[in-house]
Amino acid sequence: MTRVIAGRWGGRRLRTPPGDGTRPTSDRVRESLFSSLQSLFGGLDGVRVLDVYAGSGALALEALSRGAASADLVESDRRAAQVAQQNARELGAEATVHRTSAASFAASATGPYDLVMLDPPYAVATDDVAAVVAALAPSLADDAVVVVERSTRTPFTWPAGFEGFRDRAHGETTVWFGARSDES
Repeated sequence: MTRVIAGRWGGRRLRTPPGDGTRPTSDRVRESLFSSLQSLFGGLDGVRVLDVYAGSGALALEALSRGAASADLVESDRRAAQVAQQNARELGAEATVHRTSAASFAASATGPYDLVMLDPPYAVATDDVAAVVAALAPSLADDAVVVVERSTRTPFTWPAGFEGFRDRAHGETTVWFGARSDES
């Protein structure tokens, strides 16, 4: 089990999918990530969130707990999607779980999203993650922030039309922050 760190649901426990198919973001990494996001957005009130490769939904639910307006969660694994749905329901969260692949969702996403977080399984190729980011470009708000969490051993390269502006290493995990560039 993991927990919501702060906000209206701070301290509430979240279920995690059985097995080792998902790798929940540690509390330490989530705390650092959301500290950075709070600073970037001046708080998360009203932010529209997209959580791709959602697993238990912990990232989106943390954002909602801290004031985000809405969240779409994308998860292809049936069991993980059910757990994310159950977590959202138990918290009374304004969240919609989409059980589909990241690429399929990205191809038809409507947004606009202010914050997109992608935490794919480490086995997902960096090029595949970058392709999902690129496909999401039309559904992003003008000043949207995109966050990618990957293994520190597998550096992330932003696709054309995006540029990174910050990264934070946390042992085996690194979080990259980026946005659309003027050269789209």
